[in-house]
Parts: sequence; C-alpha cells; structure tokens
Amino acid sequence: MDKMNHAEHFLELIQRSRRGKFKIYIGMSAGVGKTYRMLQEAHALLRGGIDVKIGYIETHHRPETHALLEGIPVVPRRRLFYKGKDLDEMDLQAILNLRPEVVIVDELAHTNIEGSKNQKRWQDVLEILESGINVISAVNIQHIESLNEDVRRITGIDVRERIPDRVLRLADEVVNIDLTSDELIARLKEGKIYRPDKIQQALDNFFKSNQILQLRELALKEVAGQVLRKVETEIPNTAGLRHERLLACISSNDKTAKNVIRKTARLANYYNSAEWFVLYVETPKESPDRIPLDSQRHLINNFKLAVELGAEVIRVRDRNVAQSILDTASKKNITTVCIGKPHFTLIKVILNTTIFKKLLGSLSQSNVDLVILS
Repeated sequence: MDKMNHAEHFLELIQRSRRGKFKIYIGMSAGVGKTYRMLQEAHALLRGGIDVKIGYIETHHRPETHALLEGIPVVPRRRLFYKGKDLDEMDLQAILNLRPEVVIVDELAHTNIEGSKNQKRWQDVLEILESGINVISAVNIQHIESLNEDVRRITGIDVRERIPDRVLRLADEVVNIDLTSDELIARLKEGKIYRPDKIQQALDNFFKSNQILQLRELALKEVAGQVLRKVETEIPNTAGLRHERLLACISSNDKTAKNVIRKTARLANYYNSAEWFVLYVETPKESPDRIPLDSQRHLINNFKLAVELGAEVIRVRDRNVAQSILDTASKKNITTVCIGKPHFTLIKVILNTTIFKKLLGSLSQSNVDLVILS
C-alpha cells in the first residue's frame, strides 16, 4: 500500500510537470487594464523568442489596447451561425493543433456558444493547460463563484457568468491590476473604457466610488490569499502551522445555505485548506417524503454548489443534529465548524437541543473553532 502511494505521488509530480503554466490577471472591474497588460506581456515574450499566440482577446474597441494587437499572431476564431446570428468563438482545437508555447485567452468566465465542446471558456483553458501549453488569462473579481453574494450585495447585480474558485487555485501566478476609484472613474470619463453614449449610464450604475472601493477590497484580499497559499506551499518554514479542515453545516429549509457554503469556501481558500466539507443532517422531519419539493430542489442545488466550490458533501440521517456535528467533526478531524446566524433554521435546532453545551464543550476541548456566519 505504501509503495502504491509513492507511485501515485510520483505520477502526480510527472503530470504536474507536463501541465502548462497558468497566469491570471485579476481586476476589480472592466477597464482597469487587464487585457492591456496581457498584450504588453505578449510583446515582451515575443521579443524574448517565445512562440506566443492570441487564442481570444476582447479589446472592447479601446484604442490603446487595440493598438497592441499589431505584431502578435492570432489563432483565427471559429465562425458559427447561432439563433439567426453570425458569431465567433475561440477555436480550441486550432490552439491544440498549433501548440504555441504561450496562448493569450481573455474573458475567462465567458459562456461558450451552445454546441461548443465545453460549456465554459475556463474549461477550454484547463484542456489547453493539460496539453502542456502555457496560458495567460484574465477575469474580474465579480466572476468568482464564492464572491457571488458579496458582489450582489455591493452592486445589486447578480453576475451570471462565474468561474469556480478551484480554477484560481490552479493558477501558478495571480496578478492584481489595481487602480484607485478616482483613477478608474477618470479613465471612464475620458472615454477609455466605454463609448461616450455609455459613460453616464456606467457612472449612474456600476462605476460608483463606494462600489469600486468595496470591489477593490475584494480583489486585493483575493490576491493576498493566493500569495499566502503560495508561501505556505513553497516555503518550508511555514509547514508547522495547523492545517485547517472546515465543516459547513446546512439544513434543507435554510434559504441562506448558499451563503454559508460560499463563506466557508472563502475561509477554506484563505486557509489554503485542501479539504473542506458540507454536512447535511436529515432529521425525521426532513425525510424526502415530508419536505416540500422546492426545499428538495434547493438542497440538491446547494449540494451541487458545494461540490463545484471543492467541498465533499456528507449526508447523515439522525434525530440529533448537534451530536452528528460532533461525530463528523471528530471523524474528519475538523478544525473549524461553520454555521449560520441564530435566525437560521439549523442553529435553532441546535439551540433547542439539550446537548448544545456539550457541543460547545466538546468542540473547545478538541481545539475546534465554532464560526457563526452572518
């Protein structure tokens, strides 16, 4: 068994070395200069003798950015006729056939046209990386899955196109393109982001100073977390730190379970946790034949979200929710248990049980943190 584990580890090292390197430029919003920086880097690589090609780029007709396209080889896009429109899409197969050393792929969160090999562009990028081609890409902070609720709270917008957090964790480098809110708004007013007829609309909606400031904070925190993970994995002196293992606890009729899952995912990312879990305890009152269909649907969707964000879902049938949390925490060597605020159904169940004190006592004796999420 030990020999088998060594063999699997060696195979993993081989596969990792064959995989292309992945660099992501991240920003707080459109117009900060991600595409511009990618094209600047492409020119620098070309001058260094590296075979660089543009797989897909979106300049949004910004003159400064568009001018940088000159001199960089472009992989022709795939032309498709879809719903009465002539559209184009990144040609994944052409990139794989041409095998450049580095390919530039913009708009990482983009949804591909129906009928494409992969549903999402980030899936195309993973395939390119697996083939051994290096990728430079870009994404805005609002497209990160676990930040969806935060972005909606800040902007009032439900961003539909999102990438799983694990895609960012696969990146070898994450670079934040940072501007102050004044600098970004100045760029907008100068016509460097949108056409003149769209400027006032943007100022009235997304490009408000307080919103930009909060999105900037999210972007800075995300990149700081990526740097912390890199330090922990690459610098030996940090190896003695406690390895965090998180457990998010949800119920079937908890309408804010998504928020608990996303916030636990953020904590797992921050702590560089390789493993985190979502626990659902099915009490007799929550058996499938006794809960409404919409609650069942929400529950299934929450399980899917948890898996997409990198969690392992644990389903337990038990009358005693608190005891199930204790048992699972012990079995999975959990360091932090995450539950919702008191108005959430789950914590009401725990508070109504006679062993709530036992839960707190057992967790504290086991050096397990209890986090109550807002």
